Amino acid sequence: MALKRMDNVGIVVEDLDAAVDFFRELGLELEGRATIDGEWAGRVTGLGDQRVEIAMMRTPDGHSRLELSRFLRPAVVADHRNAPVNALGYLRVMFAVGDLDETLERLRPHGARLVGDVVDYQGVYRLCYIRGPEGLLIGLAQELR
Repeated sequence: MALKRMDNVGIVVEDLDAAVDFFRELGLELEGRATIDGEWAGRVTGLGDQRVEIAMMRTPDGHSRLELSRFLRPAVVADHRNAPVNALGYLRVMFAVGDLDETLERLRPHGARLVGDVVDYQGVYRLCYIRGPEGLLIGLAQELR
């Protein structure tokens, strides 16, 4: 059977409300919030007895989702939010935006800060990496053509 689609990307955060606010400001829509617990959930993740608050965020086109999770139990065991862009593992989430400068202005009050510079890639894209809530690495791309 062929792959149908990528359903979502999951990100674990400490402050779920702040993360939801940040991604709403970026332009994602809150699809729903829930608390996930029970024996079945721990069997899926291999964590056993777990309790997690989640918020599902949807891109405006409806094709992609971001699942934000805050673990109530068990406790978070590792933190790689401030790893540099050449660290092994998942790197970042990249979002296409209409106006990069305007997006950065809207996100700054929510804690966004540039990692490097805003660059022009061969006249096709303006690109940058930012650190969002809790140091999450996020890419932003504005198509120029």
